[in-house]
Amino acid sequence: MSYTVLARRYRSQTFDDVVGQQAVAQTLKNAIDQNRVAHAYLFIGTRGVGKTSMARIFAKALAGGSPEADKAIMSGQDTDVIEIDAASNNSVDNARDLIANSIYRPMRGKFKVYIIDEVHMLSISAFNALLKTLEEPPEHVKFILCTTEAHKLPATIVSRCQRFDFRNIALGEITDHLRAVCAKEGYEADADLLHAVARLANGSMRDALSLLDRVIAACPKGERLTLVLLEALLGLPQRKLVTDLVDALAESDPARALGCADALSSKGTALDQLLDSLIDRFHDLMLLSVCGEQTPLVETTPEMRRELVEQSKRFDAAGLVHMIALCEHLQRNARSSMSPRAVMDALIVRLAMTEKIADLAALMTGSTGSPPPKKF
Repeated sequence: MSYTVLARRYRSQTFDDVVGQQAVAQTLKNAIDQNRVAHAYLFIGTRGVGKTSMARIFAKALAGGSPEADKAIMSGQDTDVIEIDAASNNSVDNARDLIANSIYRPMRGKFKVYIIDEVHMLSISAFNALLKTLEEPPEHVKFILCTTEAHKLPATIVSRCQRFDFRNIALGEITDHLRAVCAKEGYEADADLLHAVARLANGSMRDALSLLDRVIAACPKGERLTLVLLEALLGLPQRKLVTDLVDALAESDPARALGCADALSSKGTALDQLLDSLIDRFHDLMLLSVCGEQTPLVETTPEMRRELVEQSKRFDAAGLVHMIALCEHLQRNARSSMSPRAVMDALIVRLAMTEKIADLAALMTGSTGSPPPKKF
């Protein structure tokens, strides 16, 4: 497992440091305080949400005790806390070696702890060999199994562990942590930059810190971290151009919309990136249209929220649902197209003409009655 500078520097060291997994941390602390520690634990969650860090913190509470031992545990180099990467140690022989060594008592404390990362990568034979030890483990042995794909684990293994599901970390929690990291590192960062990094991390704190590390590396010394820098670094669509494009769609102006899409393309925006940006924007506008201006379902900066609210007033929810569906359909089929630019332009025109197409469909089906007032 590789870490960038910030991801390594700001890995959680104690239960109180853990971001976004407070319920799991508190439960494990209570288990230790009440002397109710199970013999095997299963930590499940997507990458970068704190499974391995939590496993090390828990192991440190069980098998640590001195500053030297605690440091060795947190760096994965302790003799009583053995970390195993199941992706590269997945054979039955590896499992048998683990079982054979588990009979020896810890050199220092009460427990010997085995942390098996990506445990779903073990072979069936290795699982079968491990099962007997999980059923009747030595009193001094604790297992912590970590995985991103719980569905690949045999039910016999899962049933012998206490299971903890690690949730994706909320966007706001990641943003707050990134703001604290920037302050500690001595960098000033725009709020929309931190929000964008948190959103791109998709619930993973490690991914967020790694991305922030790249932005800092690309920023000239002494300058502020900005969204424009992130967009240039990753080749993301510029927010202003995306806003102009959506405004043109709201005005049913296909010529202007095509011009905005061409401007994005000329700046290196890939088709899939543009579609992702449009889907995200339409999604936010739909939520604001349906749930109101202050809905917590749209997580963004106050400045960006004001911009989105004004833009949402120019659409209705039904039209936005249709526009999301059109973008998603092209997203699934664009890679097989021989002329991706042509189908993208066709999509832009269709999005700009959504109201007219809807009116024509209503006419052809013979719909009667007064339609609801349209906002675009």
